[in-house]
Amino acid sequence: MSDLGDFSNYDPDDDSSSETGDLDGDGGVEVDAGADADDDFEAVSVTPVGSDRGIGTLSASEGLVISEREEDTCLRAYVTVQNRASVRIGSYLIASYPDGERLFCRIVALEYAQEFRSDDATEIHSRRAMRRDSVDEQDYKFMATLEPVAVLYEEGGELKRRMTDRVPKPETVVRQAEDSEEIKTGLKIPGDGVFLGHLSVGGEKVRTAAEPPTIDYRLKDDYESGDPLVFRHSLVAGGTGSGKTHCAKNVLRQYLADDRRYPVDDGREVAPAVVQFDPQDEYAQMHDDNPGMDGDFRRRLEREDVAHGGVEDTKAFVPKVGDASYAASHHRAEQVEFTIPFSMVDENPWLIAGSKLNDNQYGALIYLLNRFFDQYGDGGTYDQFMSFLDDPALKEELDESGRVHEATFDAVRRRAFGFGNVFDQDARPITDLVSEFVRPGGMTTVPTYHVNDSRATTTVVLAVASLLVDEKLSNDPTYERIKETPLLLGMDEAHNFLTDADNVQARKVIGKFAEAAKQGRKERLGLFLITQDPQDIADPIFKQINTTVVLNLGDEDAIKAVNIPSNLEGKVPYMEKGQMVVYSPDNSEPVELVGLSKCLTRHGRD
Repeated sequence: MSDLGDFSNYDPDDDSSSETGDLDGDGGVEVDAGADADDDFEAVSVTPVGSDRGIGTLSASEGLVISEREEDTCLRAYVTVQNRASVRIGSYLIASYPDGERLFCRIVALEYAQEFRSDDATEIHSRRAMRRDSVDEQDYKFMATLEPVAVLYEEGGELKRRMTDRVPKPETVVRQAEDSEEIKTGLKIPGDGVFLGHLSVGGEKVRTAAEPPTIDYRLKDDYESGDPLVFRHSLVAGGTGSGKTHCAKNVLRQYLADDRRYPVDDGREVAPAVVQFDPQDEYAQMHDDNPGMDGDFRRRLEREDVAHGGVEDTKAFVPKVGDASYAASHHRAEQVEFTIPFSMVDENPWLIAGSKLNDNQYGALIYLLNRFFDQYGDGGTYDQFMSFLDDPALKEELDESGRVHEATFDAVRRRAFGFGNVFDQDARPITDLVSEFVRPGGMTTVPTYHVNDSRATTTVVLAVASLLVDEKLSNDPTYERIKETPLLLGMDEAHNFLTDADNVQARKVIGKFAEAAKQGRKERLGLFLITQDPQDIADPIFKQINTTVVLNLGDEDAIKAVNIPSNLEGKVPYMEKGQMVVYSPDNSEPVELVGLSKCLTRHGRD
């Protein structure tokens, strides 16, 4: 009989064997073959001396490659058994070089690979697994595929980053990135700026050993590190119930912080004004504190330098449209009623072009408006203009002269009809209220929820927005208050106003706002667009957006439209309320965030 033992009683289905092992204290390993003489095939447990560091080591079994070409890069780490439950796709890791530099990387894939058994998908092995309470992971290699993000290095006592330009050594220890400075530097997140939320992976906040243990994400907001990103435009996209209004309010609240200032041409530093077009009448609540915010939450916000609480200088500028009445028991902001004077159409004829005038008819409209204002002056009203078009002698004169064909004249009159509830209503003209409307450090909302006529709503929003944009872009402004004040122009349901379409009005609107977006940095004008249908935002405007905040979106076309990296794109439909992806190439690497659980001002109709 062999001294290796007797195999006559061996049962491959017997799971009664156990693995043990302990230190012998001499720098080696200790092997325990078991106390029972029949345990000849007992697996041997090996325990190294000392304590483990990190979660595993880099593996060179399939190559260890850092390449300029992403497809040639091969960076994989073996994760030890006790660490396997804690690693997640998207987690950030550190692998150190011998000279102290560090490779900052991200887990992009996790897999089990065969180690001892040639095939585990057999009847015997499957039945054995079904009888056990847990899988014996030591029979498998657990491998993490890593994406190199940056090399971290010290220079002048400061931690900096550069592109990945060197390969780490095989069996380099890999550890979780748990230092806030390492993570922020690795992801190029600014230390200061406008707070958006906390860094997360898979909806769970990234934790550090510091206090606070979370990592705040901020947008650049000074000219020393580049232009403030507020003037390079932002988009918040999210479906119904995703928390986009909650998120938008929290972001806008940061721009209304007491110490927020931007330099202007005359050398002064001026607080920004916020004008928010508000189709659901939700943003005037920013006047009020959130009654659900307790003292502990406020103290946490103060420790992280997050502006919170109601903005006292919040006013709701309510458009007077026909017989529509506005009631607001859900906020305490001051209400100011206004109307759109017909004189604004002189500079923006497309306001009454609607969506059906063709180019020939639009040319006729401009001619007729010019002739009308030459005759009536800036005080000419909409009703007077319609009476002007009712003159049969004018129609006959223009037709006989070949200036405007009678059919074209009739088409213009039909399209211009129906704006009597919009212009020159019984309220002060918005042009007389500019100094109240645009206030440094103040929040102005323009609610349109009470207006049931969609054409009237569009006309009001585009008229007021165009007034602001025209004055910002003008070299000879009529209203210095608009020109000299840093301005954040917010537009909820932006897809309803800035959509691309093959008609005169859409082309004029898109052209105006695209130019405003291009000149925003110079003129200190920032667009802040909020939408659930980003695919409907006109491309010339969308291309100027630098910061995209994406909450849950279920529509495939909408997800494709926001143009975020593919590794994050797949997560968007599964994100819970408040989870978001931020794609801002001039600010940081693309990241996942979790927004604040509470709104920083009042939110909701309670």
